[in-house]
Amino acid sequence: MPTLRLLFDWTIYRLVLLLAAPLIPLRLLWRGRRERGYLQHWNERLALGPAPAAGALWIHAVSVGEMRAAQPLIAALRAAHPDAPVLLSCMTPTGRATAEALYGSFAAIVYLPYDYTWLVRRFLRRMQPRAGILMETELWPNLIHAAARRRIPMVLANARLSVRSARGYTRLPALTRACLARIATVAAQSEADAARLLGLGAASTHVSGNLKFDIAPPPALLERGAAWTVQWGQRPVLLAASTREGEEAPLLRAFAAAAPAGLLLVLVPRHPQRFDAVAGLIEAAGLAYQRRSALDGAQLQAGTRVLLGDSLGELFAYYAACDVAFVGGSLLPLGGQNLIEAASVGRPVLVGPHTFNFEEATRRAIEAGAAVRVNDAGELLERALQLLGDDAARARMGAAGLAFAAHHRGAAARVAGLVSPLLKTAQ
Repeated sequence: MPTLRLLFDWTIYRLVLLLAAPLIPLRLLWRGRRERGYLQHWNERLALGPAPAAGALWIHAVSVGEMRAAQPLIAALRAAHPDAPVLLSCMTPTGRATAEALYGSFAAIVYLPYDYTWLVRRFLRRMQPRAGILMETELWPNLIHAAARRRIPMVLANARLSVRSARGYTRLPALTRACLARIATVAAQSEADAARLLGLGAASTHVSGNLKFDIAPPPALLERGAAWTVQWGQRPVLLAASTREGEEAPLLRAFAAAAPAGLLLVLVPRHPQRFDAVAGLIEAAGLAYQRRSALDGAQLQAGTRVLLGDSLGELFAYYAACDVAFVGGSLLPLGGQNLIEAASVGRPVLVGPHTFNFEEATRRAIEAGAAVRVNDAGELLERALQLLGDDAARARMGAAGLAFAAHHRGAAARVAGLVSPLLKTAQ
């Protein structure tokens, strides 16, 4: 029966891939209308193009968040294995841009091809990595199966699995179990993540913590944020960071209705292709605004109510420049975004009701007194105004955030300790 179930799951998965094949170029062309990066490097999506030296340490990070989270792990592994070439793969143009900014001086950076058997086999044959690390929960059945056939050890690092995601994987239970059984090591963020992964079939799990706690705020960005506060006229600042579609409009309405004239809202959408659309929402709300991209060397105008953060790679600077930070993706059932960065800069954090993608970190931040949960945009603004009027409360939450971030560091060394033996045996 298990063999029949696995055959059934494989058949369903490969049938879905077959039906999706004609849609892939159309999807890339459609997304390329707004984000030109989707129109570039198509050869890499077919596992063509230049390949690094054989024996590379290969890390796959699908997009921006995963690519940033890999930073302390990559540093630890490079220190332990300085002679190993580094290969990074991703799926999105923003992930690629992040990789080039962080690792471009030493790493080969490519798009991972889609999970078709002939493509992933070609990818592994040409790249010849020594070992592979899949960041968070990237289970690609054909890729994992092909790596096992080539005896390339695979690691699931910084692994997280929400209850919702776990339910999704149970739709093809035998295929999920077969994938996880071929993973040499799973380094889970929390006990709950490890238990869910074990329940789905992981052979070996370790609770290593969240790599994002090991990302130190870059001093240059902290300095930039301090300079912005002067440029902005020392106004109180509410930051809405990494907001997603559907969140900005109610937040802007609440801000227009209740925020005092002196309060500056800094609004930083999660996805750069939405910058212009969010500018339209600010205009529709009747609020005077400026763009961060047009502000270099210029003062913020006195009548500006909203600053649109239409820049990339400056999130730590935005956190350093604010007084209270709301972390987006959480007002709607989107799973939330990373609140660790705001805490590590010592800023009070507000989050919405939907944080299932960062369940453990959010729970611990709230328990530590570093974060507060709100139910909607109106309550968000109400709590932000309370904090802005209470210097002592902001200081307490900021100090709690710093302590919370410091307490949970060390995941990079733990995960590197799990990966290093695999690199040595794969030589």
